[in-house]
Amino acid sequence: MSALSVCHADHPRPTASPGAVASAGELRLTSGDGTDFLAYRAVPDQPTGAGVVVLPDVRGAHEFYRDLARGFAEAGVAAVVLDYYGRVAADDDRGPGFDGFAHAARLDRDLVLLDVRAAVDHLPTLGVTAAFTVGFGLGGAISWGQAALEPRLAGAIGCSGRPAECRDLVRRMTRPVLVLAAGADPLAPVEDTLAFDRELAEAGVPHEFRLYEDAPHSFFDGALPDQADNAADAWRRVLSFIADRSERDPGLD
Repeated sequence: MSALSVCHADHPRPTASPGAVASAGELRLTSGDGTDFLAYRAVPDQPTGAGVVVLPDVRGAHEFYRDLARGFAEAGVAAVVLDYYGRVAADDDRGPGFDGFAHAARLDRDLVLLDVRAAVDHLPTLGVTAAFTVGFGLGGAISWGQAALEPRLAGAIGCSGRPAECRDLVRRMTRPVLVLAAGADPLAPVEDTLAFDRELAEAGVPHEFRLYEDAPHSFFDGALPDQADNAADAWRRVLSFIADRSERDPGLD
């Protein structure tokens, strides 16, 4: 599995939401092969029934994604951040000293998918009836691929993902997909991203596509002043997609 660059800086999510977080903290989940791995969950005080498995960039369960999980909870969406490195890292420290690139190079795609499934399994324990995956960078393509691999999902969302890493699954995708693409992303050339949009349409995959022209790979975090509007728009689109698809086909019911 190839490693994408760090998607986001050490900054909070792009926009705030009005609700409250009932609880948040680390936990450990058990994968299908018996491996325990780190996760982080945030539970809303006012749940909507929707829940997300957050699939991070190469840093795993970094503080950026923990904060993002709390942002989802504030919006009424339960969130579980999955960490990829239970089999390859010596400990659970995902701070500034963690070499995500070196560890990502050692990941086994099939085993990562077992971990994603375990995280989806956990969502109903949080009261979730409509499940989604939401991925960034490395996690973007993993998330889109779940539209073919995880029938329980109401949708699969990816931001700044690399279409080449899930292109082989397009014809098998049955769940709705949201693609948020950066037009100035050297890791996902715009021509490839536009081709992905066409391929999804030709395969009859229900999907929404938004290209942020001239946006860099890491536009979502809102750290760049000139990307604040794009970051806010992407966050709104994610929440709107979740709300809309939760009503149409919740999946876990």
